[in-house]
Amino acid sequence: MENNNIQKEVLDKLTKTCVCKVVSRAKVKEAIRNGALSLDEVKKATGAATGCCGGARCVYKIHDLIDEYKENGDFK
Repeated sequence: MENNNIQKEVLDKLTKTCVCKVVSRAKVKEAIRNGALSLDEVKKATGAATGCCGGARCVYKIHDLIDEYKENGDFK
């Protein structure tokens, strides 16, 4: 189980939620855990969804992470 969590952490650091601004999924999750529970708050905390595509590629990913956190109290 612990090894699985380490693998998730590594993948979160490597996976880019926002390609334009090179924002990792780990950084978005950290912002959400620190209280950024709306798209605007995540944008301010991370810079995600502010790049050249205007969030077209990442907004849905951010919303999914926010929803997951709200439903479960953390991330699976």
